[in-house]
Amino acid sequence: MSANFDIYKKEFEKKASNNGYSAENIQKCLLYAEPLIENNLPVIYNTSHFSRLVEYQKSYINRAVQFPKSFYRHFKILKKNGNTRLLSEPLPSLKEIQNWILEEILYKVKVSRYAKAYVKNRSIKDHIKYHKKSEKILTLDITKFFDSIEFELIENFFKNLGYSNLISNLLTKLCYLDESLPQGAPTSPCLSNIIMYDFDEVMGGYCRKKNLKFSRYADDMAFSGNFNKEELIDKVRFELSKIGLKLNNDKTKLMTPNMQQIITGVVVNEKAQIPKSERNKIRNAMFYIKRDGLLSHMEVTKQDKANYLEHLLGRIKYVLFLNDKDKEFMEYKKFLYDLQNK
Repeated sequence: MSANFDIYKKEFEKKASNNGYSAENIQKCLLYAEPLIENNLPVIYNTSHFSRLVEYQKSYINRAVQFPKSFYRHFKILKKNGNTRLLSEPLPSLKEIQNWILEEILYKVKVSRYAKAYVKNRSIKDHIKYHKKSEKILTLDITKFFDSIEFELIENFFKNLGYSNLISNLLTKLCYLDESLPQGAPTSPCLSNIIMYDFDEVMGGYCRKKNLKFSRYADDMAFSGNFNKEELIDKVRFELSKIGLKLNNDKTKLMTPNMQQIITGVVVNEKAQIPKSERNKIRNAMFYIKRDGLLSHMEVTKQDKANYLEHLLGRIKYVLFLNDKDKEFMEYKKFLYDLQNK
């Protein structure tokens, strides 16, 4: 018995006895609570108890579970390929409850070292750095990633933590929408990494034995080294099928050293940087801004973004995030900062 549980046990027994709980009920509650406390997780007995923990009325929580569509706002954003992505953002109160679940439960669960997105102190640089100067690189994409993670997988995850069927179902419904993890909910990224843990570890172990390198950035996977393409893809397909996921065959790409090797939009042949075509677009914009002024450049190029300057500055900062010693783009950043402050 840990010191934490010993303290909890004494306090619970005293309070429960004062409230008329039988010795049998007290014992049942403590048996339920012990593994949760041992794993530094909050004990949640029922919906009423949960409502007190998150400081929202039980009636509100029940409505959020029964009519989830009413607790989200939906909007579309344009993707680089011209298609749109639907984002479903929870309303502030539901988001606050989801953030509680994230902070008190999800962040305490281990994710694989091969997962590089949505993890504190990890970034896209951690995803790409392993694959620089590689003999071959294979990039694979999971189709409809958040949409394809099944309710039962999330519910079973909470059950495996030690939560009751009732609470596991409640927590899952508070994080789920229309048979998918909503893109826009704070809990979705972390849950996706948790669900992918076994896949990541199996693929990581497989690649170590084959002297290959592997990392995953959300739905984007990268493999590098000397491998048999079809054998590797078959292995990935098989492991994904265990959790109901599939590859997006249209995004499978094999890159050899004589090609521009791009992982998640970043060139990795020699050093990490955005593709030359994207760098040249920024160079071109900066040339005309310096020569003709910002407003003239926006008028000629028919820019309708109210925050165009911030947008351009963001692209430059991303270049510098990948390579903070790029003197050319450091000068662009300084020029735009000066322009902003005039």
